[in-house]
Amino acid sequence: MENFNMTKHTSFYAIGLSYKKADAEVRGKFSLDTNAKSTLLMQAEAEGIESLIVTSTCNRTEIYGFANHPYELIKLLCENSQGTVEEFQEVAYIYKNQDAVSHMFRVGTGLDSQILGDFEIISQLKIAFTQSKSNGLANSFMERLVNSVIQASKKIKTDTEISSGATSVSFASVQYIIRNVEDIANKNILLFGTGKIGRNTCENLVKHTKHDHITLINRTKDKAEKLAQKLDVVVKDYADLQLELQKADVVVVATGAQNPTVDKAILNLKKPLLILDLSIPKNVNENVQEVEGVTLIHLDHLSQITDETLENRKLHIPHAEAIIEEIKEEFTAWTKNRKFAPTIQALKEKLNSIKDGELNKQRKKNVKFDEEQAEFISNQIIQKITNHFVNHLKDGDSMDEGIEWIEKVFQLEQERSFF
Repeated sequence: MENFNMTKHTSFYAIGLSYKKADAEVRGKFSLDTNAKSTLLMQAEAEGIESLIVTSTCNRTEIYGFANHPYELIKLLCENSQGTVEEFQEVAYIYKNQDAVSHMFRVGTGLDSQILGDFEIISQLKIAFTQSKSNGLANSFMERLVNSVIQASKKIKTDTEISSGATSVSFASVQYIIRNVEDIANKNILLFGTGKIGRNTCENLVKHTKHDHITLINRTKDKAEKLAQKLDVVVKDYADLQLELQKADVVVVATGAQNPTVDKAILNLKKPLLILDLSIPKNVNENVQEVEGVTLIHLDHLSQITDETLENRKLHIPHAEAIIEEIKEEFTAWTKNRKFAPTIQALKEKLNSIKDGELNKQRKKNVKFDEEQAEFISNQIIQKITNHFVNHLKDGDSMDEGIEWIEKVFQLEQERSFF
């Protein structure tokens, strides 16, 4: 296994949790909003982390970075979220070096998404890298890795049909509503929250229902008004939320709040109400189910909806994996070259130093010494020697041992940090 060491002591890790083992409640505890991410990055820099990126979506929270031990990254996550180390250990995963690289490729290309072929995460990785770079936490290794994952994502999206057909959380939400609510075109739908999922859900609802039966509410009204103007739907003030909940037959909650924004205390219902909570952390209190006539459906349930589209997507997994392997091999080759480059450079300098010393001796001994010819021949020999070492390191089973051997034999003193 390739060891992506920054120095002799650090390794590259991916730590986190996802929908696979952590339910929505637990994912909510470990979710990081914008402020929490910023604080985490500043703390990482202060604690001497060389390079790190952090992502937090409704389906996963992850940290990729270099550390002496993965606990350094786990500590950062737990200290900046509501989750504990004990909770993390129950549901988390930790990948190291090559496995961590492979994990990022699968996540970034939609193969590890809750809905196969959902490429939404790649934009999150891009944003995460930009944030880390602005905090001085994105070295050339991380930049090359993220760019390689982006390249793989684009190629898979272009060359395969793994993202073909309409399927996403927003699409699944609308499908659920259509299948479970009779005469949906004439029912009142309230959308609370206009983030990405909220906007996509609204667009899908408009396609299948009447515009004048859809109402938008957002804490920041101007965002709702921009979307309403585009889709020709109604906007109400945040202060009208309780009243609009009474009018609604279906409520879709997709806010970015860290605590529940809807609970039974504000539900004064006179008719059945279907509530879809598309938020992480959950934005609808479970106690709404104590109100007669309320049906609460959460994100995880919607994501389990499979249909023919998803089955067709699975057929393209082998092609996608082949693309990943091709680009990952290019990345690995790059890391190998970067890894031994400082050692080879130090070796060249050492051999040149030996050469200069010997040429000086010959100048003093031989008045007819052909300095130009000796210089040319010596440089050719040095190049051939270093080429042999390069080929050995490229083809050898243990590059780390090879590098250490060269450094020891030639007494090379240099920091083995290659990124």
